[in-house]
Amino acid sequence: MRKGEMTRAAILDVALELASRDGLEGLTIGLLADRMNMSKSGVFAHFGSREDLQLEVLKLYHHRFEQEVFYPSVQEPRGLPRLTSMFTRWITQVSVEITSGCIYISGAVEYDDRPGPIRDELVAMVRAWQGAMLRCVKQTIEVGDLKPDTDAGQLVYEMYGLILALHHDARFLRMPGSVDRAKAGFERLLRDYRQVENRTPTT
Repeated sequence: MRKGEMTRAAILDVALELASRDGLEGLTIGLLADRMNMSKSGVFAHFGSREDLQLEVLKLYHHRFEQEVFYPSVQEPRGLPRLTSMFTRWITQVSVEITSGCIYISGAVEYDDRPGPIRDELVAMVRAWQGAMLRCVKQTIEVGDLKPDTDAGQLVYEMYGLILALHHDARFLRMPGSVDRAKAGFERLLRDYRQVENRTPTT
């Protein structure tokens, strides 16, 4: 990368760290400039406005989430292996973020009633992830790993609820064992939804 691109990437790395800790609304050009040992005008040279910076931070977070959770999971076979990988990697991601914070979750609190480009981008990203999970659940039903009458939307809702509970109990209440409880909750969901008879292997 050219020097300007390297500087921009470095600014975004620090901005993501600050946003994870303080929320997107806590991210300011002044604070970022101090952390980078740059002038405010130097930071503005790479981002036209604070809102542009916040949007770029969101995109970086989403990109890294996809790299850590989504793309490795879709390498697994369709069905329970892929669905389990998606949820397990998601739990791992949340576990890593316990000390910093999940921008999807903190952003939902910050922007639940604040219309605008940042909320729109955040909603689009969360819906894209939920859509990916929904497709995965439907595929798991199609290959016979889950009961044919499984309500895919309901299962995704319950999986998302486990993640929200994990984030709340581990980060806010600081309750030990929260990760294990989330994993146990997922296993119970699978027991409820799993097809009783094993599917017949296809050739």
